[in-house]
Amino acid sequence: VKKSFHFGALGPSTIVGSAAFNLLVIVAVCIYVIPSDEVRIISNLPAFYITAFFSMVAYVWMAVILAVNTPQIVDVWEALVTFLLLPE
Repeated sequence: VKKSFHFGALGPSTIVGSAAFNLLVIVAVCIYVIPSDEVRIISNLPAFYITAFFSMVAYVWMAVILAVNTPQIVDVWEALVTFLLLPE
């Protein structure tokens, strides 16, 4: 087993950028389809808070392991922790 995995210029940045773009497009469409004279209220705030919190944790985690912890290298332990953080 290799001690670390090296990624190319288009690897993780492409995935993270695509995910961020998809998230922003979904939010934009959700805002756009609500008529301007209507007001919508989130009925299940705990689910919203949990989703928002874990989304931010995921983006921070990816930024830390890809840019701060070991730049240009994805270690095996980073990959395993990322995999274990995935929902079942």
